[in-house]
Parts: sequence; structure tokens; C-alpha cells
Amino acid sequence: MTRIRIENVVASTSLGTELDLPSIALELDGAEYEPEEFPGLIFRLKEPKTAILLFHSGKVVCTGGKSWKQVDDSIRTVSGLIRRGGQKIIAHPKIEVQNIVATANLESEINLNSIAVALGLDRVEYEPEQFPGLVCRIEDPRVVVLLFGSGKLVCTGARRPADLELAVRKITKELQDAGLLTRGQSRADAAGDRPPARAPRAT
Repeated sequence: MTRIRIENVVASTSLGTELDLPSIALELDGAEYEPEEFPGLIFRLKEPKTAILLFHSGKVVCTGGKSWKQVDDSIRTVSGLIRRGGQKIIAHPKIEVQNIVATANLESEINLNSIAVALGLDRVEYEPEQFPGLVCRIEDPRVVVLLFGSGKLVCTGARRPADLELAVRKITKELQDAGLLTRGQSRADAAGDRPPARAPRAT
């Protein structure tokens, strides 16, 4: 099976009360708070390497995590620091994953022009003059897959790792069934639209 690598888990929660961001900015060493430029406070953790966005409403967004555990650890860490600073917030906020971004490699170069035709223009967007990848939307699960000629792909929009695995399996099977994915296919084969070289004339 194609190996899937999670690159970013974006999750959100609420701490249940309005936050005094100026005070929190003083308590959290290294916090970035420039309300004239951005309404939230940004706090970057070194371990796990994530970024936490805090808003006056009490909303929290965590980005940069590679797993649910990293997201959970990050939010718990920051929540603990806020409580130690004297602000009353809920002890165990409910965390919801909003988006998981992952990458994978089909281990074969692919012909995006042929894929655009095979998958149907109602499902794909492919304008190579503007973006080098092909955008394919999968309905179930609701995931967007970006395909590149090198065979690399990016999945976005999933909320569970299982959705990523299912989406990659589906797109891989569709390409194989259409004869557009062969392991080890060369760049020349994947190009597809190049005319064959002429045989030399006999003398």
C-alpha cells in the first residue's frame, strides 16, 4: 500500500471564556501579539513543533502537528500555562480536527492530461499554465487530492487518518483501472503526447 505521511493537523477548541490576550502575551515567553496586524496571539512550541493561535473569544487553533497526540499535547500545554497565569478556563476542552494535510508517492510518473480526461472534467481542475498539479475532488470521503506529474500527491480536507487512506486507495485504483498508473513508469512514457522517434532510413 502507498505510504501516507501526515504533514499537518489543524484542530480547534474553545477554552470556554474570553481571554485576556495582553496579559497572556506577557505570561507566555516568546508569544507574538500584534492586534493591529492580526487579532489573535501566536505562541510557538518547540516540542512538539506546533503553533497555537489564541483569540479573545476563547477560541484556540493548533496547527503544525503531525498527529492527534501532538495536537492534544500542545493544547494541554498552553491551557496549563494560561491557568497558571491566573485565568480560569475549562480543564478539558473538546478538540475537533478541522483539516489533515498529508502527502504520498505513487512511485510512478503520471500523465495529468490523460488523467483529467479519464476522471472527468466535472471532478478535476487542471490548468498547467497557472498551477502544475491536477486538483481532484473525491466525494466520499470528502477529500481533495492534488496530483503531480512526478507521481507525488497531496491530500487535504480530511478529518481522520482513515479518510486519507481511503482517498489514496480510491484514486490509486481509479488510475490503475484506467491504465494510467504503472509502477516504475518513466517520464517519457508518462508524457504520453510526444510523437515516437522516427526509425532511421535504410541505406
